[in-house]
Amino acid sequence: MRGPHNLWRLIRTGATLERNGAMNVVLDAFEAPRSIRFLAHALGKPFMWLGYKGDPDLPPATRALTAMGPAYIKFGQVLSTRPDVVGQDLADHLRVLQDKLPPFPRDEAMAEVARELGRPVNEIFSEFSEPIAAASIAQVHRAQLAKTGEDVAVKVLRPGIERAFRRDIDAFYFAASMVELFAPGARRLRPMEVVAHFDSVVQGELDLRLESAAASEFADNTSDDEGFRLPAVMWNLSARRVMTLGWADGVPLGDNAALDAAGHDRRNLAGRVLRLFLTHALRDGYFHADMHQGNLKVAPDGAIIAYDFGIMGHIDEYTRRVYAEILYGFIRRDYRRVAEVHFEAGYVPPDRDVDEFARALRAVGEPIFGMDATRISMGRLLSYLFEVTERFGMQTRTELILLQRTMVVVEGVARSLDPQINIWEVARPVVEDYIKTSIGPRAILKDLLRTARVAGRFGPRLPDLVERALIAQANPHPPAEPPRRSPVFWPALLGMLIGATLVVCVELLL
Repeated sequence: MRGPHNLWRLIRTGATLERNGAMNVVLDAFEAPRSIRFLAHALGKPFMWLGYKGDPDLPPATRALTAMGPAYIKFGQVLSTRPDVVGQDLADHLRVLQDKLPPFPRDEAMAEVARELGRPVNEIFSEFSEPIAAASIAQVHRAQLAKTGEDVAVKVLRPGIERAFRRDIDAFYFAASMVELFAPGARRLRPMEVVAHFDSVVQGELDLRLESAAASEFADNTSDDEGFRLPAVMWNLSARRVMTLGWADGVPLGDNAALDAAGHDRRNLAGRVLRLFLTHALRDGYFHADMHQGNLKVAPDGAIIAYDFGIMGHIDEYTRRVYAEILYGFIRRDYRRVAEVHFEAGYVPPDRDVDEFARALRAVGEPIFGMDATRISMGRLLSYLFEVTERFGMQTRTELILLQRTMVVVEGVARSLDPQINIWEVARPVVEDYIKTSIGPRAILKDLLRTARVAGRFGPRLPDLVERALIAQANPHPPAEPPRRSPVFWPALLGMLIGATLVVCVELLL
C-alpha cells in the first residue's frame, strides 16, 4: 500500500499547508533540513489551488489540519502530546485543536448499533437521540434503556472510519519514509517512530472494546477516591464499534457561570482536580491523559465526573518512584538530590558530572520558585527539566512527555477555576504521601514480600535448577541418565524455607 500512489495525497497535504500559511510553521517546528524544505514546497506551492481552505480564525497549523479531516485532526492531537518532536510552541497550538465535525445521520448510527449488538435498536432502547457530540472518530447519542428506563450514553464509530484512517496513515508512513530517504539527517526526529506511535493510538481508539477496558480499569483504581466518579461501562451493550456508558448528569467544568449558579466551590474543585490527577499518576501509574474541561463534569453533589477514555497514560512503578523523588526534591529545593536521582535511575550517563548537573537543575528551579505563587507551574518545570536532561544526554521518555503534557492541561483547568491557586501547595501533600508509602521503610518491606513471593513460586524447582547449573558448569556434556540428588539439594531446600519464612514475617509486619 505504501507506494507512489500516495504521492497524490502528499501533494494535496502540501497544497493545504501552503494555502493556509502552515508549511513553514510545520517545517520550523521539525527543524527540517534544506532538502526537505525544498521537497515540501515543491509539492505544495505549484498546487496551492488544490489545497483545502481552513477557518481563518484558527492558527495556521490548526487551520490546515482541521481542513484536511479526521485523520489529520487526530494526528495533530497526538503530536500535541510530543513537544519533544514538534517543539513546545506548535504543541501548544495543537493542544487546542478541536475535532468537532458534522455528525453522521442518526439512522446510520442506529443501524450500526443493531449490527454490532445483534438486535434491533428498539428492543434495546426506548429512546435514541440525535447526535449530541461528534468528533473525528465517533459520535455520542443519549438513549434510554427499554427495560429499566435508565439514561445512557452510546458512542458509535463513524461508518467507514477504519478504512479512511488506514488510507491516511498509509500516506503518513509513505511521507516518513520519504523524509528518511531524502534527508538522512532528519532521522534523529524518528519520523517512522512518530507515525507508528500515532498508528498505535488510533488503532486503540478504533476498537471501542479497548476504550471500555480502559474505563473499567480506571474505575477499579479510583472506586474509593472521594469526590470522583466515572460512568459505568455496560459490557453487554458494548462491542468493537459501539460503547455504552451510564449517563453522567452534571455541569461542564469549563462553565464557571453555571458552576457558580449551581453553588459549587470553584476553589475546592481546582485543588481537587489537580490532586486527583497526581494521585492517579503516582499511586496507580494509570491516568486520564486527555483531562481537559470538555471531558469533565461536576455532579449535583459536587463530585468530579470524567469520561472519554480514548487516551490513557501508563507509568511503571519504578518510574513513578523516580518521578516522585524528582518532584519532592524540587519542592524541597534539594537540587543535589534531584541530580543524584537522575544518575541512580540511569537517566543521565554516568560519565557526566553530578555537581554540574545539580547546578543546571538549580538554574531550572530557582526562577520558577521566585515567581508569584499564581504563576508557578509544575508543567513548565518539567518542560525545562527535560530540556536540561536532554543536554546532559538523557534519552526521551515518551511516558514522561505524556505526563508533562497532561500536567499542563490539568494546571490550565485548575487555573481556569481558581486563578490564585498555588500549584506547589496543592501538590505537596500528594507527593509527600506517595514518598512515605512507596519509598520509605514500609515500601522496602513490600518489595521484600514481592521478591519472596516470586522466589517462593520457584521453590519446588529450585533444587533441580541449581543442580543442573552446577552440573552444566562442571561438565558441558550431560550424562545420558539424570544423576542422583547431590548435596546441593539441602542448601537449596534451606533457601526455599528461608524465603517462605520471610513471606510470613513480612505479611505479619504489614
